[in-house]
Amino acid sequence: MPDRTDDHPGGHPTARTPDWTTTPLTPELLRGALDLERTRHGLLPHRLPARARAQCADAQLAMAEAQPSGVRLAFRTRATAVELEALRTKNAYAGAPPRPDGVYDLLVDSRLAGQASVTGGNVRMTDMTTGSVETRPGPVGTVRFAGLADRLKDVEIWLPHNEITELVALHTDAPVEPLPDTGRARWLHHGSSVSQGSDAASPSTTWPALAAGLGGVELTNLGLGGSALLDPFTARALRDTPADLISVKIGINLVNTDLMRLRAFGPAVHGFLDTIREGHPTAPLLVVSPVLCPIHEDVPGPSAPDFRGLSEGRLRFQALGDPAERAAGKLTLGVIREELARIVAQRAADDPNLHHLDGRELYGEADFAELPLPDQLHPDAATHRRIGERFAALAFGPGGAFA
Repeated sequence: MPDRTDDHPGGHPTARTPDWTTTPLTPELLRGALDLERTRHGLLPHRLPARARAQCADAQLAMAEAQPSGVRLAFRTRATAVELEALRTKNAYAGAPPRPDGVYDLLVDSRLAGQASVTGGNVRMTDMTTGSVETRPGPVGTVRFAGLADRLKDVEIWLPHNEITELVALHTDAPVEPLPDTGRARWLHHGSSVSQGSDAASPSTTWPALAAGLGGVELTNLGLGGSALLDPFTARALRDTPADLISVKIGINLVNTDLMRLRAFGPAVHGFLDTIREGHPTAPLLVVSPVLCPIHEDVPGPSAPDFRGLSEGRLRFQALGDPAERAAGKLTLGVIREELARIVAQRAADDPNLHHLDGRELYGEADFAELPLPDQLHPDAATHRRIGERFAALAFGPGGAFA
């Protein structure tokens, strides 16, 4: 039967035979999202539930939780070609070169089998010198994977971890069905932009995604860039999400936002853990302190961007606090690590399934000498791989919290 070329709303014609299947996008096809919002275009995955989103009007949080880190379409099919129509919202910064396009990872039977990006989409332009944000609308695009083996297989399409993505339509040249439950343990993780993926190469190579693959578990990633702030609504989201294993990585955002002092920090950690335990009283719960970040080891926040290299595409961050302010209770990463170790040791006397991991075991001084943080805050792709492999060994390996 001859191919038919359909006009595509993104402006890119797509050749399909008439017997292609369009499968409704339903919750059964998606993993890693806590909420799905119907929009005029399609389906927008969220990583915080609507009730939580309603309790905070912060634009940074709204952007981060709608970027689908760890969210993937998962289905079984004989299809040799798959097309996903999506509307992206891409971040851009005034005066800086364009950022790389978000990547879609195609996994076939748990192995990376292709990568692609969509065109078109909205652009969220931020002027970092004034804080103003303007969203410029654009068209829907299509990501296409072809040449797949003509056999029954398990397919996952991991959505970009750093682009808001509205799912519009799924087209395949053979029917699809949701993946059955694998029976693997469900790992729920919360952290900062480092956990969301920061400068990882792709969504399946963020450090939590890599660790989940090595550990043989199903990941739900609540890494929220700039927003790991011990918010009660985040604790309630963790409490109410089904999970067999839980980890919370606490620290860097509290320092670089200069959000609270030591007096508030300890009770806030206790309250955060108390809330999680309301829903998961006996699940292994791992508290992870910050990885090494030299600018904030002994210097309080806030941190701020240094714009001097922005026009060349180089953005670096600097610490603006004064080390002397620690005496007044301002937080540094060193202070936070000591307090987290103390809190976990205190609570573990009554909670044998509570564990602690010093983040410097994932990325420490020797690692920084070899793989420095390019912008002084965020790890690059190679460092994500190292952290993921280290976490898998320390948490999922013999003697680990998740063993």
